[in-house]
Amino acid sequence: MGAAESAAGRPDGIPGGVPAGTASKTGTAGTGGTGTTPGTGSPAAAGSVAAAGSVAAAGSVAKPGRPPRAVVASLMLGTSLVAIDSTIVATAVPQIVGDIGGFSVFSWLFSGYLLAVTVTLPVYGKLSDSFGRKPMLLFGIGLFVVGSLLCALAWNMAALIAFRIVQGLGGGALQGTVQTLAADLYQLKDRPKIQARMSTVWATSAVAGPALGGLLASYAHWRWIFLINLPLGALALWMISRHLKEPVRSPGRRGPVDWAGALSIFACGGLLLFALVQGGVAWPWLSAPSLALLGASAVLAAVVVRVERRAEEPILPGWVWRRRTIAAVNLAMGALGLLMVAPMVFMPTYAQSVLGLGPIGAGLVMSVMTLSWPISAALSQHLYRRIGFRRTAALGMGMAAAILFSFTLLPYPAQPWQPALIMLLLGGALGLFQLPLVVGVQSTVGWAERGTATASILFYRQVGQSVGAALLAAVANATIAARLTDAPVPGLPTALDDVTKALDQPGLISLAAADYLREAVAAAVDHIFLGATVAAVVSVLVLLLVAPRRFPVLPEHVEE
Repeated sequence: MGAAESAAGRPDGIPGGVPAGTASKTGTAGTGGTGTTPGTGSPAAAGSVAAAGSVAAAGSVAKPGRPPRAVVASLMLGTSLVAIDSTIVATAVPQIVGDIGGFSVFSWLFSGYLLAVTVTLPVYGKLSDSFGRKPMLLFGIGLFVVGSLLCALAWNMAALIAFRIVQGLGGGALQGTVQTLAADLYQLKDRPKIQARMSTVWATSAVAGPALGGLLASYAHWRWIFLINLPLGALALWMISRHLKEPVRSPGRRGPVDWAGALSIFACGGLLLFALVQGGVAWPWLSAPSLALLGASAVLAAVVVRVERRAEEPILPGWVWRRRTIAAVNLAMGALGLLMVAPMVFMPTYAQSVLGLGPIGAGLVMSVMTLSWPISAALSQHLYRRIGFRRTAALGMGMAAAILFSFTLLPYPAQPWQPALIMLLLGGALGLFQLPLVVGVQSTVGWAERGTATASILFYRQVGQSVGAALLAAVANATIAARLTDAPVPGLPTALDDVTKALDQPGLISLAAADYLREAVAAAVDHIFLGATVAAVVSVLVLLLVAPRRFPVLPEHVEE
């Protein structure tokens, strides 16, 4: 029985028992309307000759072995640098503002970094396919280190925000390229382990970021938040340049770099994310600035489509959306980014404002999710090998939908262990969702397309997170504003900005008013988790209705 026949008999086209020497002689494994070559959807295109030509053109590689420990350590270090810098500034804001001013715009220390990371993901993904992972990784770490040094030397808030954007430009290369290298360096059966380790490093670093930032700002100086990246970045540069050896591959397609596409994507993504970040905060959603920014984003999106259609080697190639597998995962990951706003952003607010916990306790309630996520991700391989990538992810997200909805059923006031238990279960469910989709998509493309495909799903997850932050914040504000308007208790704050201050300083209002405010915040968070539940259901429907039943795994990813 050939590889294609063997694969068709197993979920998601995951072949088994195929001799290594037959991989390049057989057709693509699995079905579902997508061929092995870009832009082909007919089954005839999946024949042995076409498959062999596609693999060669895409830069086929020999089966990867187990990389040196130094390489794995350097990848984890790079992951840690990006993750920790996304949160480390949070607890140092008072010291930073007290030193260089800029309180009115300090939120852009976070938004600017996120913007730069998000809009550069597809650019670095394509460049890594053209020039290799190692050059992009070294460039990203180098730029990140330069940005860190400039941040430490910033003389005012405007300069610090600008240099944080430089950091983000380097962080985009790190985030996407590390995920792609995990697929390059490990066989399919070993990828869940390395991806679970990466998830653990990311989650631990992100959770530890605020504590480390507070310690450095309190006992040293806030500039050390950025200076600490210099020796760590230098170590990562040395380890990667010395130990990372990319597998030998046949020459891939390397046309002219699509700089026009890169610039238009950067402009469109940056403008859209700027509109989402500022809308409802700096100005109302239906105001002239919001409408102008969203309209300009739409125009630039049309420009991106036009430029990419004409490009010889586009940054965002059309096959990213023509292939059902990748298109469905893009949409599902966008929904994941949206729903993650509920536990990551609003759960700490709920824990402090409603449950009365301190910052450390609120952080612990949220962070228990990071305990179960890596474990379930590592174990997901045993499930998707039996029922397939698509069904495993749908099962995980279906469980997540039920868990998110269960939050709305909590009593008022809840006990701290109740939301903590929900976060623990949610992490386990989402571990079954994300990793099978990432591994599944990476297994449907060759080396020369893997960077683009990986960056695509990460990009849409980030965009979903930005949309979710804006959308769910609007839901929360509308709920609290309606409760304040119809309040039966006198002495309540009249502005949304004063709600947190009133809860932090109970002496400003009566006990009855404080309890009413807590109920209003609890109701707002209930509505947010209900919205997250809807996003989870949409993700499940996308997987069931759009994604192919079997992911078209390429023969080069067969498991012996």
